[in-house]
Amino acid sequence: MSNKNPIGLFDSGVGGTSIWKEVHALLPNESTIYLADSKNAPYGQKSQEEIIELSIKNTEILLNNNCKIIIVACNTATTNAIKVLRATYKIPFIGIEPAIKPAALQTKTQKIGILATQGTLNSALFHQTVALYSDVKVVEQIGYELVQLIESGAMHSEKMTQLLKDYLLPMVAEGIDYLVLGCTHYPYLIPQIKKIIPNHIKIIDSGEAVAKQTKHILEVNNLYNSSSEVFHSFYINNPPDVMQELVGTAFKVDYMIF
Repeated sequence: MSNKNPIGLFDSGVGGTSIWKEVHALLPNESTIYLADSKNAPYGQKSQEEIIELSIKNTEILLNNNCKIIIVACNTATTNAIKVLRATYKIPFIGIEPAIKPAALQTKTQKIGILATQGTLNSALFHQTVALYSDVKVVEQIGYELVQLIESGAMHSEKMTQLLKDYLLPMVAEGIDYLVLGCTHYPYLIPQIKKIIPNHIKIIDSGEAVAKQTKHILEVNNLYNSSSEVFHSFYINNPPDVMQELVGTAFKVDYMIF
């Protein structure tokens, strides 16, 4: 495995680009390949068997493109499939879990909210994490339709605004002081969320922590790239317009059948 090989990332669509941005900012010398399985989004409403099958498919594509480590840039895929991936393949995998721990340790009201997909909230890994903080009330909310609206380019629609109000205001009424975003699509909604919830409620997502863990894993495995030869490839199996807007004109998003 060459140090110059790329970092692979996959998600059930464009949301994981929020993770990619954090990784790219912290590790500018690393090449990346990003796989957006938008055709099958959202993973959160699929069975665990389907999620594992899709995660294996994505992993195989990234391995065929010589990725040295893989970031599972999807909370649902992490909580449902990463154990299988780690048991099946020899390269390091980095997962995305809802940031329950920092919220639970810092809350003053002993009440935190989590907005996530059904697949994440139903997973055994999520429930194991929550069980570690029995003195904290975790107010759970499934973000029905949020991923679909983002994927379809309707992020700033009236429907999105109304859904966010429906999901967030009951949490506010419960007295939460931390809101955990448990889906990599959701950081793109932070500007809208901030207009709905009071200023004192802190919003936490996993992006920065994942970037730091990626750097650590590269260093531990002697895979850190010191070369200045860098490339970034983005592939999506749906029309690329929405993803192109999110990653910016400096990078090209290609359509690929997979």
